[in-house]
Amino acid sequence: MSPRESPVWDQWPTDLDWQPMAPDLRTVRLLGMAIRLLIVALVLLVPLVIWLGAEGILYALGTAAAIAALRSWIIVRAVRAWGFAEREKDLLVKHGLLFRELSIVPYGRIQLVDLKAGPIERAFSLTTVQIRTAALGAITEIPGLHPQAAQGLRDRLSARAAEVREGL
Repeated sequence: MSPRESPVWDQWPTDLDWQPMAPDLRTVRLLGMAIRLLIVALVLLVPLVIWLGAEGILYALGTAAAIAALRSWIIVRAVRAWGFAEREKDLLVKHGLLFRELSIVPYGRIQLVDLKAGPIERAFSLTTVQIRTAALGAITEIPGLHPQAAQGLRDRLSARAAEVREGL
């Protein structure tokens, strides 16, 4: 294989109908990052002022702004990388930029399908579907779905899992 050719694991399957996440997921993730960054900045602000004086505030603000800009760019790209596709015998979930991950969840291995939503997700009417499988501690998540889409996916996955288990 020449260096220009991408290995198989470097590409997502293209013949599937990949479902993207809701665009509001970017906003939810950006707000979560902003809240975490604000908490860290407040915790570090007092020691920086004591240690570096008033100019410590400028260093802290500059560093926080640089981190926020980089992290925001990563979040926007990462949300676009999320997707899922339903096939006849399994569910595929893809995500990741630098470290790409493709999870294949056979319907027969699904034991529990949960819906969850934190306060910021609820404010934007988004829900996360959690799929627990027979593998010890294995959880696959599909974030950023509208509640109706999440409920429909949960019901389809549960029904297909029951059908496969009955057929065994």
